[in-house]
Amino acid sequence: MSQYQVAIIVGSLRKDSFNRKLADAIIKLAPPEFSFKHIEIGDLPLYNQDDDGAQAEQVLRLKSDISASQALLFLTPEYNRSIPGVLKNALDHGSRPYGQSVWGGKPGAVLGVSVGATGTALAQQHLRNVLAYLDVPLLGQPEMFIQAKDGLFDEHGGIGPASLGFFQGWMQRYVDWVRKHAIHA
Repeated sequence: MSQYQVAIIVGSLRKDSFNRKLADAIIKLAPPEFSFKHIEIGDLPLYNQDDDGAQAEQVLRLKSDISASQALLFLTPEYNRSIPGVLKNALDHGSRPYGQSVWGGKPGAVLGVSVGATGTALAQQHLRNVLAYLDVPLLGQPEMFIQAKDGLFDEHGGIGPASLGFFQGWMQRYVDWVRKHAIHA
């Protein structure tokens, strides 16, 4: 049985982020051959092309963590109808210098949760546009525009019973997507 390391990139730096909480909850639904690593993006310097020849230690760590993963999982909040700057900054760092992107070819998925009724629909679409350019094959369905409501999470930080079946179905689709598209070295 193959093992899959999944890099989790959460676009929120907030300690009590709904998206971080969702990431921690849904990974509990994955089969045992899937392991997940939260990727730190909050300490990355702002991307500056002048630094391409001497990337900061934090950037090299990001690129190493992504390179070591077979798949990607993005959870994004929606800030001003788009993705947070910290997430775009991480994507830019991982894609540079030009021709040396660590993102390409790794199967991924995008989801997000917010208090708004449409979840993070616009942010997810913007993120999908960027990831398409970066050659990340994305799971298309089911889309995951999650509204943070009472009962979404249970008292142990897992997915609440009313939503559990929906999230289990999503996880099965994601696992199948990764198994189909992941490249093992």
